[in-house]
Amino acid sequence: MIPFQEAEIRAKVIKSMAHPVRLIMVEHLKESERSFGEIFNLFKLDKSTVSKHLLVLKEAGIVSSRKEGADMIYRLECPASPIFSAV
Repeated sequence: MIPFQEAEIRAKVIKSMAHPVRLIMVEHLKESERSFGEIFNLFKLDKSTVSKHLLVLKEAGIVSSRKEGADMIYRLECPASPIFSAV
């Protein structure tokens, strides 16, 4: 049995992944780092909507970002997680 705190962390990660757009983002980031523009071009959504989905993933610790010139670059932080293997 896992400790309650570990269960809370796992639940937060699972909840953050519970949207098709975010699942596609994670799949895309499994390959390599991506700029915001590359991620944005995957969808027919507003920039603000894409930004909100990325923020959910960042707050859950699934992705991180860094500024590179004028671009924001995103990367997957936990690619070896069993949760990602299950999706």
